[in-house]
Order: sequence, then structure tokens, then C-alpha cells
Amino acid sequence: MLKVPVAGRVKTRLARGIGVVAATAFYRHATAALLARIDRPRRWTTVLAVTPDPECRSPALPRHLPRIAQGRGNLGARLQRIMDLLPTGPVVVIGSDVPHVNAGHLAEAFQKLAGSDAVLGPSSDGGYWLVGLRRCPRRLRAFDRVRWSSAQALADTEGNLAGADVRLIATLDDIDEASDLASQGGWTGRRIPPRG
Repeated sequence: MLKVPVAGRVKTRLARGIGVVAATAFYRHATAALLARIDRPRRWTTVLAVTPDPECRSPALPRHLPRIAQGRGNLGARLQRIMDLLPTGPVVVIGSDVPHVNAGHLAEAFQKLAGSDAVLGPSSDGGYWLVGLRRCPRRLRAFDRVRWSSAQALADTEGNLAGADVRLIATLDDIDEASDLASQGGWTGRRIPPRG
């Protein structure tokens, strides 16, 4: 899931700490670096779920990757729409602002989905950076009544998945505020530092 990288519309909380231009540059870089790390055409198909919907064909996004519009509604409605729109089989969804995601994390998520109903990648703030659903033989409704952007988001989602076989993978953190960026080692304008 990603937003078209337009100044003032991406990383607004981060922009309060480092400025709009720097926050937009960070988002553009983080998104490009993430796609370079995870796009593995022979292992899975990378699809960009884009917001806002009218920008789905934006030239600011990689031309070689298929795109779908996220649609309207809160994060839960948009996540469910992605899960419902894509062809039957396992789907893993991540955001674009988790600097240490790599192809190994996605491979692990797909591997766990082979023997479970769902997989979640927790974050230390009580949310999660990855959600995957097997979607066969049934499509689970994991996102109803989740308190998004809160310390309860992971627990609420797990509650929606009660009775399903849910697996967890590595805890990683996203970049929402300047303090998050500082705790990840900062950003030089060229690259995200490796996790140390």
C-alpha cells in the first residue's frame, strides 16, 4: 500500500518534525528502496495498491508494476478491498514506510501462509507492518472495528481472527514521526541505514 509521493500529502506527522520537503524526499526514497528490495517476479507478483485513487496512473510510480486503487474508507475498509479484489490465493500486504523490510520477510510470510490462515508482522507500537491472508478456502474479515493508529491495532485484528490459525513474523517498526526516524539511525538523503 502506498501513496503517490506528493509534498504535503505523505508523511505529514514526520513533516512536522523534519519539514515537508525532507519528509517527501524520505518517502520517495523509502518507497523506491523498498520496491528494489522486494520485487521478485519469479517468487511473487508485486502489486501497488495506490491512494488517492485518481493518481493510480501517476508517472511518479514505477511503470513496470501493476496497480490497483485502494478505494475509499478507513484503513480496514481499504485492506479488505485489496484482499477481496485480488485473485484467489495468498496475499501479503505491507506499507511503504518500514525501512527494514526485505524479500526474506515476505518469503517467510508466504511460507507461513502455506500452513496457516493468516500471518502478521507486529510493530513495537502495538500495530503491525504486514498482514497476510491465505484467502482459501474462505476469505477472513480481519479488519472490522480495528482501532487504527493505536496500541490496540494488532490485538483488535487478532481478535477478528479468533479461531483462525495466525502466525507472527519479525517485529519491525515504521517511520511516522521524527523520533521514529532518529531511533532508526536517521536518514542521510541517500539511504536508510542498515538495522544494527
